[in-house]
Amino acid sequence: MEIEIWSDVMCPFCYIGKRRLEQALEQWGHKDRVHVEWKSFQLNPHLKTMPGKSLNEYLAGTKGWTLQYAKDMNDYVTEMAKEAGLEYHMDKAVVANSFDAHRLIQLARTKGLGDAAEERLFRAYFTEGLNTADHDVLVTLAAEIGLDAEMARQVLQTDAFAEEVERDMYEASQVGVRGVPFFVFDRRYAISGAQPVELFVQTLEKSFASFVNTDASPE
Repeated sequence: MEIEIWSDVMCPFCYIGKRRLEQALEQWGHKDRVHVEWKSFQLNPHLKTMPGKSLNEYLAGTKGWTLQYAKDMNDYVTEMAKEAGLEYHMDKAVVANSFDAHRLIQLARTKGLGDAAEERLFRAYFTEGLNTADHDVLVTLAAEIGLDAEMARQVLQTDAFAEEVERDMYEASQVGVRGVPFFVFDRRYAISGAQPVELFVQTLEKSFASFVNTDASPE
């Protein structure tokens, strides 16, 4: 059974959704029958990397919020993350365009390391406050998950895997993705957002039942 996940590494709910899905898979008990495929999605493709601007300032400027409201929202998301077992330091987050990070994820997917790349990039952005648009940072993270550092650097210095990123985003528009995280279970069922673990378990059960019935059907 396949689960496709459209996600952006700068989306706080995507990391929470990832962890909740993982918790659901543990509860459900058949995770060995599941293949997870991460898909690229950019919440703001035109975002310019701004290492000197805080996330609160960025959100206030783009959404018309006050700085206090932006802080309150980030505090709320931080508590959500804590409940999922994650540690967010939103005050350290670097406002960064995610396109090159997605290209690195695409490279990692070719080596069976897509999930590891997503996890490491999420932690880098939300916990460690690293600039995930900086090529040196990305090469270091690539090496940490087992990718060849020189290969990663060569990819980042060219436009390699740009088409794959664009293809994922085009596909997102075709399947009705309006925001992320967006989980598609065997192209039968979908979950939008970082929903409760229980909903993930229910959807896994429904999708797996359909998967087993289809697999058992005579040709």
